[in-house]
Amino acid sequence: MPAANHPELDWRDDTIPVSRRFDDPYFSLGGGLAETRHVFLAGNRLPARFRDGFQIAELGFGTGLNLLATVLAHQGDDHLRFTSFEAFPLPATDIARALQAFPETAPVAEGFLTQWSSGARTLHFPNLTAEILIGDARETLPHWQGRADAWFLDGFSPAKNPELWSPDLMEEVARHTAPSGTFATYTAAGHVRQSLGAAGFTVTRQPGFGRKRHMTTGQL
Repeated sequence: MPAANHPELDWRDDTIPVSRRFDDPYFSLGGGLAETRHVFLAGNRLPARFRDGFQIAELGFGTGLNLLATVLAHQGDDHLRFTSFEAFPLPATDIARALQAFPETAPVAEGFLTQWSSGARTLHFPNLTAEILIGDARETLPHWQGRADAWFLDGFSPAKNPELWSPDLMEEVARHTAPSGTFATYTAAGHVRQSLGAAGFTVTRQPGFGRKRHMTTGQL
């Protein structure tokens, strides 16, 4: 992978990566793993909905924290699929540095980092297969053949990364959602909720994580 594709980072408190391109941290300053569990897992009513073949899709792979939280949450024998769309993949060294903040992920992070550092973008875990599609989601998502049972909408802030929250892309999210499929996102921005509603989701504002008053969930 060309080094030019790697995002430039600053490090807050020497542990939290912050994108220079978007001036936004990769995970919550108040606890990234806890936020993932509150927003993306609980927001999609997971792991209670897991079944064989259950498909999760994600906008914004980042450090892979949402993937690792999903692997940790999945205790059954059913095989899950996880697809993530990422335009600016982080190198394994930066991901490893970031994940040190979450020692609970260590049992699954080692295998993930070994695969990622080898250049693999189809990743294998016990009872879960993940595929990371590199490129602008506005170009890659329309060509994806899958339909998600649950979406993790985890791009950078809509104010700083509006391309990943555009009405056209939210329509593609809906088009690639299974009947009665769900989404969850940390943002409660009005234009995002409006776009998701216009795309066909029933949109609900929920209590947010930590200092964030609200987040958003929805069902097709």
